[in-house]
Amino acid sequence: MPVPTGVPGPWGTLPLPRSALPPIGTPDLRGPFRFVWWLIASQPWRVLRGTFYGTLWMVGLMTPPYLLSRAIDDGLRAENVRALLLWAGITAVVAVVTATVSILRHRTMFLVRTDAALRTMRAITRHSTVLGSSLSRRVTSGELSTVQASDVLQIAHILTLTGPGVGSIIGYVGVAVLLFTISPLLAAIVVLGVPVLGLVIGPLMGRLHSRQAVYREHQGRTTALAADIVSGLRVLCGIGGKTHFARRYEERSGELLHQGYRVSETTSWFQAVSACLPVVFLGAVTWVAARLAVTGQVTVGETVAVYAYVAVLILPVFFLVEMADSVVQGLVCVRRALALLTLEPPRTGSGRDLPGPEEDSELVEPRSGVTVPPGLTTALAGAVPRQAAEVVDRLGRFTASDTLWGGTGLRDLALDEVRHRILVSDNDSYLFAGSLREVLDPHGTRTDTEIHSALHVAGADDVVTSMPDGLDSAVEPQGRNLSGGQRQRVRLARAVLADPEVLLLVEPTSAVDAHTESTIAERLHGARAGRTTVIVSSSPLLLDRADRVVLLVNGEAAAVGTHGELLTERPDYRALVFRGAPNGENGEESPQ
Repeated sequence: MPVPTGVPGPWGTLPLPRSALPPIGTPDLRGPFRFVWWLIASQPWRVLRGTFYGTLWMVGLMTPPYLLSRAIDDGLRAENVRALLLWAGITAVVAVVTATVSILRHRTMFLVRTDAALRTMRAITRHSTVLGSSLSRRVTSGELSTVQASDVLQIAHILTLTGPGVGSIIGYVGVAVLLFTISPLLAAIVVLGVPVLGLVIGPLMGRLHSRQAVYREHQGRTTALAADIVSGLRVLCGIGGKTHFARRYEERSGELLHQGYRVSETTSWFQAVSACLPVVFLGAVTWVAARLAVTGQVTVGETVAVYAYVAVLILPVFFLVEMADSVVQGLVCVRRALALLTLEPPRTGSGRDLPGPEEDSELVEPRSGVTVPPGLTTALAGAVPRQAAEVVDRLGRFTASDTLWGGTGLRDLALDEVRHRILVSDNDSYLFAGSLREVLDPHGTRTDTEIHSALHVAGADDVVTSMPDGLDSAVEPQGRNLSGGQRQRVRLARAVLADPEVLLLVEPTSAVDAHTESTIAERLHGARAGRTTVIVSSSPLLLDRADRVVLLVNGEAAAVGTHGELLTERPDYRALVFRGAPNGENGEESPQ
């Protein structure tokens, strides 16, 4: 069944939503040239049309010199008005056809480049979802933004070779053949001239390629640092770190500027040589043609045609030089995209894809000894929050582990089912741009009453009332127009609204005041009554509301009980709760 391309509308065919786009296929990641070939092979008929129009357009540009020579020799010199009008009329028709083909060529090549850019972008987005939470630990946000914002367009520009590029080669060969009919010497100069140009420009192109690669790497690092500074500006202002980060950004910007100067130096030489040599080459062809005309070896019409051929020949030569420059820059961008696309997702599953256990099944994490009974709120408390977060990552199958769920290995279950039934929410969870309603309920399946109820549980009622349009108010990417505490509570409200079978929360109240934290602890315990919940925290307000608390020492369960029991029985737990936990070497807990 053919894939529909749009639906009728009052102003023509309207594009279908994203879900109706055809599949992008499997990109060839074995190298830059193979990836570009995949982009070409993914739209063969459109590329062939672009090649056809590009060739026809270039041939149309090469035809008038021949028609002009015939008009001069058969019309003017022979004093034949009829022949003159005939060749003049044919020239006019060719000009109109060439202009029409030029429009079709430009439109087709625009579609070719757009398809390549969209296909590359979708491949990167799809692979980013496969990498999941591991992406942010392996690729900076600035690097990812640079790839998506600029590299994708530069990669798509390589495909211009398939249209005007091929047409330029064919047009160049056509001119050489036509010149051969006039003078073998001129044809030989043209045939041998372009390889000489390539030998001269090639070394400059290689140096430009390497310097652009270095510049691109520094650009990604600088962009990443700028994104980090913007996202953490409030924190930097609070702790007085603006000056330090400003100095780091200034140093990195200076290094980027230095690399930019190096690229500009090589680029200026490349452009100067690539602009000068074709003119010198064409000047040599013109001088030889003039000498042949003086000696009478070519006719007057042929002499005029040679001059016209030489003038027109500038276009394909410059096209080829420009395409070479685009390929050099594009291949640098392809390598950056491949570096992202070839990242392997962490292996957290065995591939067996077994069905999940029945509801109200127990989670057991053998490495730490943590057991999560169903239907209760379990708190994980430890002096090193990172170790508790690692336990949560294993319980949520974000890292490889031997966790058992209802007696079945978590890694043996289908990942989709694990993600549907077990939800991990931490302070790095991404907040996408959109209305507040869309941020909280991305699937659009909840009523406003349910959304307000989740916000109430998270103590985030003020977020709605403080925004101009309530739930319809715009939220910027990562909630940049919200305060740190508001972002944290919105994340918590989103997790509560999802109502998963197992909810794993990492430090859900670290950015709020004690009064708000107490309110959230009470409401969260009531909202999750009868549901399995795990909370990583050392806050006594949250620990007191938990059904059971697991004390982690060096990443392992050292004691289990209620908050009151552990306060009575464990001095290290009392020290932890009252912010006086003993630390071992390198910030690790000392074994008990």
